[in-house]
Parts: sequence; C-alpha cells; structure tokens
Amino acid sequence: MTIHNQEIADRLERAADLLEIGGGDAYRVRAYRQAAQTVSGLAQSLADRVENGADLTELPDIGQSMAEKIATIAQTGELPQLDELEETLPAQLSELMQLSGLGPKRVKALHQDLGIENLDDLKQAVDQQRVRQLEGFGRKTEETIAEHLARRQGQEARTRLMEAEEVADTLARDLGGIEGVQQLTVAGSFRRRKETVGDLDILVTADEGSAVMEQFTGHDEVREIVSQGETRSTVVLRSGLQVDLRLMPEDAYGAALHYFTGSKAHNIAVRRMGVERGLKINEYGVFRDDERIAGRTEEEVYASVDLPYIEPVLREHHGEIEAAQQGRLPQLIELDVIRGDLHCHTRASDGHESLRAMAEAGAERGYAYLAITDHTQNLTVAGGLDEARLREQIERIDRLNDELDGRITVLKSAEVDILDDGSLDLPDSILERLDLCVCSIHDKLGLSREQQTERVLRAMENPNFSILGHPRGRLIGKRDAYELDLERVLAAAAERGCFLEVNAQPKRLDLSDADCRLAKEMGVKVAISTDAHSSTHLNYIRFGVDQARRGWLEAEDVINTRSLEALRTLLKRG
Repeated sequence: MTIHNQEIADRLERAADLLEIGGGDAYRVRAYRQAAQTVSGLAQSLADRVENGADLTELPDIGQSMAEKIATIAQTGELPQLDELEETLPAQLSELMQLSGLGPKRVKALHQDLGIENLDDLKQAVDQQRVRQLEGFGRKTEETIAEHLARRQGQEARTRLMEAEEVADTLARDLGGIEGVQQLTVAGSFRRRKETVGDLDILVTADEGSAVMEQFTGHDEVREIVSQGETRSTVVLRSGLQVDLRLMPEDAYGAALHYFTGSKAHNIAVRRMGVERGLKINEYGVFRDDERIAGRTEEEVYASVDLPYIEPVLREHHGEIEAAQQGRLPQLIELDVIRGDLHCHTRASDGHESLRAMAEAGAERGYAYLAITDHTQNLTVAGGLDEARLREQIERIDRLNDELDGRITVLKSAEVDILDDGSLDLPDSILERLDLCVCSIHDKLGLSREQQTERVLRAMENPNFSILGHPRGRLIGKRDAYELDLERVLAAAAERGCFLEVNAQPKRLDLSDADCRLAKEMGVKVAISTDAHSSTHLNYIRFGVDQARRGWLEAEDVINTRSLEALRTLLKRG
C-alpha cells in the first residue's frame, strides 16, 4: 500500500497539533509543522524516495530524527509518537483547531475545563452556552464558534484540489498502465480545476474492461467497494474520496467526457442548443433521431451546436457559451509563460531554506527573477524582519546577485504587514530601497467591511505599496475570507497603479476565480505567486495558474509573465 505525501504530512501535522495542545516543547512542535509543510510540497513521492534509499535529511528542515519518523510512516503507515500522543489526548481534538479562532491554548482550555473531545462535544457545549463562561472566551467568541460549526455542518464534504490530485494521479497512472487501456481521463470538477473536489469521475476506453474494473476495485487506495459492475464501479478511497469509474465505447468517449466534466449548468445549456437544432446530446453521443452523428471527441460535441471547443476550466455557465458564440473566448494563460515568482520566504523569517537555495531553485525552473519577501517586524510569530535586519537582507541579495552572474535576478522585497490603521509596519526610508513590496493583512481579521476596506485603501496610498498579498485572507475549508469591499479596492488599485496577488498556496488560492475575473473586468493586473516557504513550494505555481484560468485571465493580465525590464516598468508608480 502506497502512502501519499499528504497522508504523511497529515500525520505529522496531527502530532504537532496534539503536542501543542498538550503544552509540548515549542521546538518539537515547530519541527513537526515544518516537516509537514516540506512533505506536502514535494512533487516526488516520499514513499518512493524511502524505498530507493534516498537521504531524507537532504530535504529542507528534515533532521535525522524526523527523517526516521517519516521513513516509518512511509513504510508502515504508522507514527508511534502520534500513537503515544493519542493515548494521552483524544485524537479528534486536533479537529477543533480546524475552526477559525481556535488555537492550541483555547482547545486545551475547552478540553481541560469542559471535557470537550470532539466537534460534537463542542457543539453541545455551545448550545448550552457553557463556552462563554470560560476565561478568555465570552459571548462573541461562542457565537463565532457556533457560526463556524453551523457552516461546517452544512457544507458538502470536499477535498482540496492538491490532495485530490495526488490520489487521482496515482489511480490514473496505475489504471492507465493496464494493457489495452486506450484513453483515461479524470473528469468532473477535478478536470475543471475547482479549488475543492466532491468526488472523482474516471472515464476509460479499453480493449478488455474486466481487467480495468478488477484493478480499480482491488487497488491499494480503496477502502470500500460501493458497487461493482461490468461498465461502472464506485469505490471509497482511504482518504474518504468517492471515485466512479466508467468504461465507455470509443465512439462516445468525447460525449462522455463532456457530460461528466460538467458543470451541470453548462451541459444543460449545450443540450438546450442541441434541442433547438433537432439534436439529442447525452453521455453516449450526439443523436439525430436514433442515429449517433457525433461524440468521439468533445470538439465534435461542440461543433454539433456551432460552438468552438471550450476549455474545461471555463465550463461554469458564467458567460462562456455567449463568448464562444461571439468569438470572445479568452486566450487563457499557460504555465510556461510565467517568468518568475514574486512572493517567497527564506530562513530569515519563517521559510525553511536559505536565500541562495531559493534563488538556485528559481533558476532551475528557468525563471528570470524571484522576489524574496520575508515577513516584517509586526509578524513576530514568523520572526519578521525589523529595519536593521531588512537592511542586512538587502545587502545579502546584492552580493548574491553578483555571484549568480545573471542566471536569475533576486528581487529585493518584503511581505510588509498592513497595520490596523492602514500604515505599513516599516518606515518608507527602508521600503523605498526595495524592488517591490507585497503588503498583506495578518491580524485584526474580524474588522467590519468598512474598516477593513479603509485599512487596505490607506495602505495603497503609500507609494511603496506594490501588491496586495492574499487579498481575502481565507484558508480553504478552515477560515472564511475577511470582510472586504473588493470592488472599491480594485478601483483604487487601478487608479494608483497597484496589483493584487493570486496566492497559489493550495490552502489559499486567493484571489478566487470570481475575484480574478472581477479584477480583469476592472482593468487590474495580478501577480500569480506561490508564497513559497521552501523550494518545493515553487511547484504550487500551477495551482495559481489554474485559478487564474478559471478566472478568464490571459498572459497580459498577469505581471509576472513579463520580462524583468518590463516588470520593473510596471512596478514604477506615478
């Protein structure tokens, strides 16, 4: 049974949660969290590395002791240290930390003072108004917890795209390697690259379907077989994700791919156009009366209703059909036009690798530039840089650029905190020495819509403001976006020559697809950046590009598709 990187990372993260709740050593907690972050960002399978005898200590922030723990998980699926923690603290306590506003200290208080062990216990305590009686909580905190619990209960169970991709790629590789398999595609919201996935739909054409079904239902990933048939089977994976596999005839593969990719609203609109032309369109093809006239490819399906091919990421019934009819479909941005990354951290703050290591990783990707944006002094939890330390960082970058001899240019930057009054947390005298400033909100997320908007607008008045980092502040499935009048912010950005970030971290993807489209409509360009805390996180750029594509963005809408010279020109304000 192959253990995926995310499964390893989840165990390490859970151990960190329980250690922190139990008041464990801060160094150990940080070691587990940093290891989890490193593992989740790896492109190559960690289990394969272990099997091949690779030295895991070569990975960022992985010492010998942690390497041994990771190897144990990869080989056995178990982490003895986590088992020991779960003997002293309820395993489900870590789930409470998934709720916004509940950190380890509060979870510990809930457990010790109210005997809460899981989300059900917490809901009962909230319903009985016992949480507000605890020191440091109060009525407002209890009401906020109640809101998050209600929202969580009402949400369909969904998996973040990156986590779904890991298992989808494994299944596609293993099933696609079976002799006689001709075509295989993972369809559904996964193919549309939505930020979260409800389930997976796999379509296959094959010479011998029974071999595919047998391999699918017997796969190591499968926890439960829901149904099994000759042309369709449904399973639930170890991760909890449900997967449907359908065998389709070759002549109908395109029609099936169109149907099962969705979205439902998009498909209904296409079918309606078919009816207007005397056609019936379903997963088996395009029919006139009882004769199938098209369906081998998706292009045939669209052509039957006089449409060009529409990219899966656009199929949300948000105007793409009208755009196709009028010849206005966007030339969507592609991954290979990204020239650099404008949001990266090093060990100078809360990153895991050196300045040189990050620069070398950018050069290996063929980037022309890489902005080092370590945190600034207000974010003490991340070891933010004060004026003196940032000055030293600037000098280090200048020396490194001389040594790199033009292979890549490291841009002098910082992720500067926007304080609650809209000022930036370092003086202009040091900020004006930087090539750009990524300015972000990291605290006071609960301000009103008006207050938060004014906070950002005031920050944008600073001539050193370049890019608004993770503009909504959300964490997918964990923390909602803070209140913000994005239209006012975009209008100000357009007027003042500022930009917004599409943060490609899989847990953020902030801006959303809808926000990206709004930015485009209002004439504001964006930067697609990874917020990388290690060199492996540079791989996240593809998720940011996916998000931008879903938002109809083209290469010209993204500033880091420019050459270094053109980028510098764009960054000049006034």
